[in-house]
Amino acid sequence: MSVDMPEANDLTVGIMALVAQAEREAISRRTKEALAVAKARGVKLGNPNGAQSLRRAGKGGVALRTAVTANAAAFAADLVPVLAEIRAAGHTSLRTIAVELTARGIRTRRGGSWSVGNVRQIVLRTRN
Repeated sequence: MSVDMPEANDLTVGIMALVAQAEREAISRRTKEALAVAKARGVKLGNPNGAQSLRRAGKGGVALRTAVTANAAAFAADLVPVLAEIRAAGHTSLRTIAVELTARGIRTRRGGSWSVGNVRQIVLRTRN
């Protein structure tokens, strides 16, 4: 039974389940057909740099994580003088630092806007 359909009996629920299953199968079929059409057009499906190649090489995600960590550390290191300047101007809370970075037109490493969380991570990375 259903709260929003209290008059539903076993027959009604069974029919609704069959309709839902038919819809699931139709969605699956349409998705497979669309992927086949895209593949026929020459679109390369999937992630070309997927984890499968890393697993075959026996490296897992270690190399990728190392590269990402190094890039993040380099980005944070580049911001050290800017953060020092912002703090020297009296902006010491994470929120005001985020506002100052945004006001200066500095984007996050991924090109986004600054938030308390982004600033916190940068501050943690730049502590010695």
